[in-house]
Amino acid sequence: LLFSYSTHPQMILFYFKGKTLLPVLWRDVLFLLKVVRYGVGLELSALTSSVCTVLERFIQQAQRIPDKPFVIFEGGVHTYRDIELRSNRLANVFLQSVGLKKGDCIALLMSNEPDFLCAWFGLAKVGCSVAFLNTNIRSRSLLHCFSCCGAKTLVVGSDLVASLDSILPSLLEDNIQVWAMTSHSENPQVHTLLDKIAGASDQPVPAELRATTSLKSPTLYIFTSGTTGLPKAAVITHLQSLKAAAGFWAFGATQEDVVYICLPLYHSAASLIGIGGTIKLGATCILKKKFSASQFWKDCRKHDVTVFQYIGELCRYLCNQPKTDEDKVHKVRMGVGNGLRQDVWREFHSRFGNVQMCEVYGSTEGNLCFMNHVGKIGTVGRSNFFYRLLFKYDLIKYDMVKDEPVTDQNGFCQRVERGETGLLLSKVSSTSPFFGYAGSKQLTEKKLMRNVFVKGDAYFNTGDLMAEDQEGFICFRDRVGDTFRWKGENVATTEVTETLGLVDFIQEVNVYGVEIQGHEGRAGMAAMIVRPGHTFDGKKLFEHVMREIPPYARPLFIRLQEVMEMTSTFKQQKFQLVRSGFNPATISDLLYVLDYPQESYIPLTDSIYQSIIAGERKL
Repeated sequence: LLFSYSTHPQMILFYFKGKTLLPVLWRDVLFLLKVVRYGVGLELSALTSSVCTVLERFIQQAQRIPDKPFVIFEGGVHTYRDIELRSNRLANVFLQSVGLKKGDCIALLMSNEPDFLCAWFGLAKVGCSVAFLNTNIRSRSLLHCFSCCGAKTLVVGSDLVASLDSILPSLLEDNIQVWAMTSHSENPQVHTLLDKIAGASDQPVPAELRATTSLKSPTLYIFTSGTTGLPKAAVITHLQSLKAAAGFWAFGATQEDVVYICLPLYHSAASLIGIGGTIKLGATCILKKKFSASQFWKDCRKHDVTVFQYIGELCRYLCNQPKTDEDKVHKVRMGVGNGLRQDVWREFHSRFGNVQMCEVYGSTEGNLCFMNHVGKIGTVGRSNFFYRLLFKYDLIKYDMVKDEPVTDQNGFCQRVERGETGLLLSKVSSTSPFFGYAGSKQLTEKKLMRNVFVKGDAYFNTGDLMAEDQEGFICFRDRVGDTFRWKGENVATTEVTETLGLVDFIQEVNVYGVEIQGHEGRAGMAAMIVRPGHTFDGKKLFEHVMREIPPYARPLFIRLQEVMEMTSTFKQQKFQLVRSGFNPATISDLLYVLDYPQESYIPLTDSIYQSIIAGERKL
């Protein structure tokens, strides 16, 4: 990289002169060179038609370290050989009993467990792409997932079979075969896998089934929430999988590390970075069915965990646990994740020791990634002269009131000054491709902004407001548009709006997120107009929300309005609603709050509001 720009010594000397006081500069260069070297290696492997996918890497590790524990789950130890042989059995079952063939897309609906990995790898060995389904979604959203990725077979975990009851007739009507990780099924139309695995061969299926010559071939579909409402199937290629799998390694993790994964495997963080990263290193992972704040440190001590994955909420939950004398008694040295707020970051360090927190910024489908390898609190990464040469991104001015970019007299976007907040865009090119979403060119196109600075250019719109300070450190500020984040999940306001609109007494709805002191992200709130001749019914709304909307997307607050404000382009106005929050002392509209014990939306009183602000009320 340095050699490539040796013809411009003045440029480099000027840059170095301005940065000599920054001790992180050389760390920047070394880190970037490490990452670039890895990326060049990937590209060279593609040119020689010897693509070593994440699956190939796993098979290599199973041969190199067969007896090393790969996954420890609920007390059971599963070695690399164990997972390799069981995934071979499943691959043989998928070929012989299920009738799958190379190129098929298979939907996987499973909780965190070793068989999630065995099914994933078994399907990949047959040459199938796999669509990871969010275990929280139900009914219409779940059916939609099949139509957009084209899956005609569903593999479902034993604990989730009952969740299909309401949509099973629709699945069968669409000729989607359902295979469950059980030995027995009450429904003859739900086929069983465990009984067939027992008698299947553990010999590998032909290697040519899984072989690929292109890094850009799709291998997974991971569903994300977006501004369009229903989940979108982000196309995950081998290239993206391999890049994500290098995350732990880039931050300095080794095969000696023990990785703690308690995030859901259907998310890219746990599957691509967590499992993929463990495989690349040849390390061991402690897999949990779900996160438990009270169990976390006990697990870390029991298994000598050294690296854990997090989202910002997770660290806050840990900090909210009662203090003990053993808070700093552990071997954890690194956390890798995103969304860690400055105050939580500092409290986490103060209480649990100087754990290196490695923030990673990047969406599942995006073409840009920031990595905070220097550990500066409150930042998601750092840019510099070299980074900008390789990765083309810009921060543009954004009008929050109009909810649109600011343009000049020629219609082109305007870059912000250093330190100012702007909308983050990443240039789409052959070196930074955007693979889009399965089943919809329209959704893919909607995520792009064209003619941004010059005619003909194209940028990926992250939808995130960011700021870059004078030293190049990048901070996340907020989300724009119709998506917000709560409890580690993206909430698509359009989908929630459409679902609430099915309630008979609701005429119009505007869903948005509001900040709550002491909580990460934004909690859901819905401004609504009651239909003439009807009255607001908190119990009926509660029943509908519980039945149709996943827990993380349920509106915690309701605001009744007479008129819905609109922007000049006739979009619902969210900015003022977000700013006004949910304080009954400053809002004249009637407010309601979700109350689980009373199974209703009840009036939001000042005392309830104060209990929420004080952190006394469970949300």
